[in-house]
Amino acid sequence: MDDVIFDFLSKYIDLTQEEKDILSGQKFIKSFKKGTLLLQEGEMSHECFFILKGCIYSYYLVEGDIKVTEFFVEKQPITPIAYTTKKPSEYYLECLEDCILSIGSQERSAELLKRLPRLAALGPTLLEDELASQRMKYDNFIKLTPEKRYQHLQDQSPDLLNRIPQYLIASYLGIQPESLSRIRKRILSS
Repeated sequence: MDDVIFDFLSKYIDLTQEEKDILSGQKFIKSFKKGTLLLQEGEMSHECFFILKGCIYSYYLVEGDIKVTEFFVEKQPITPIAYTTKKPSEYYLECLEDCILSIGSQERSAELLKRLPRLAALGPTLLEDELASQRMKYDNFIKLTPEKRYQHLQDQSPDLLNRIPQYLIASYLGIQPESLSRIRKRILSS
């Protein structure tokens, strides 16, 4: 599992063997079963996550309906807004599959940065990449029709469509499941 973390970090920095050994010794990897709530509305968040295996989704409950905002898969970090703001969460994070996660906390991060000070330089770069990614998703959501959003999702993450129930994909796209069925039929017939 350490290789997934090393591969992710290698996009930003070349790790020495000593640094890899320090990271491997951190023992911050934990398994979660499908359906596990990692964060609930109203809870404080003291942890951030990096997905080694599995799929997680974030959602709001609006008048009892699930409104999906994001799907996260392997090699993706998740830093809940509540973790950063120190305020109760407004949304949920749930394991859509059995997951293996690397779990971080401010204390663990501070300790790790003492031992690996070069990692401190990654913070701004990771944040910029995440903000750019979120901004692109937001822009696409605003300017594209639901059908174009689905096609974009199909082009960018085709494997994701096989891992996620259709009703959650429909919620993510902001449409009803019946509308998603019609969109899929149109795409298949063209």
